[in-house]
Amino acid sequence: MTIIPAIDIINGKCVRLSQGDYASKTEYADDPLAIAKQFAAYGLDRLHLVDLDGAKASRVMNWDTLEIIAKETNLSIDFSGGIKSREDVDKALKLGAAFVSIGSMAVKQPELVKEWIDEFGPDKFIIGADIKNSIIMIHGWLTETEMRWKDLLERYIPWGIERFFCTDISKDGLLQGPAVELYHEMLKTFPTIKLIASGGVSRLNDLEELKSIGCDAAIVGKAIYEKQISLSELKLFNSGC
Repeated sequence: MTIIPAIDIINGKCVRLSQGDYASKTEYADDPLAIAKQFAAYGLDRLHLVDLDGAKASRVMNWDTLEIIAKETNLSIDFSGGIKSREDVDKALKLGAAFVSIGSMAVKQPELVKEWIDEFGPDKFIIGADIKNSIIMIHGWLTETEMRWKDLLERYIPWGIERFFCTDISKDGLLQGPAVELYHEMLKTFPTIKLIASGGVSRLNDLEELKSIGCDAAIVGKAIYEKQISLSELKLFNSGC
């Protein structure tokens, strides 16, 4: 199982939210590049980079952060937040993103997203399901939809998408453990997907449990910044995978 550290950006700074609440943000660092270099120095080769400004504004706001991290590190970056057009996808990939993560648009305009998938290839996309009380939330977790995670996956798997990330918003940022039962149900229902767990990881045992149920990767954010899991521990865990 791959460990994917997270950097969430608001006003050019590394922050974390609790349960998707922008009013509850905690700032951890002024320099996202320095944090990304720390991750790379400890042998972590992936990065979950989220433009929270872009997610809220419905347009990408932090292209420069993506560009400099891609240029200055060898991290394989999945980028999200405010991607709304074919041009956005193209720009993200040209600036160095390995994957573009699509959440709101995957729910609202699936046929447009399918055009992107057909043009750029399904291997360039991660489809995201941000869930609260079984319902998918969009626009930076601010807007409730009528779609459930099963419907989303049933739509995108036939279009060649293998990678999906799922955040249980009720768990995110609380350091109370991930939504293991939800992920287990998703993997039982769709055993061929590469599921990326997100939200709630607070200790190495959480990662062991996610690995044991078959998650392909796990995003770790606040636990790193709050020093509940060290980068040294994550390096050892990665080497054991």
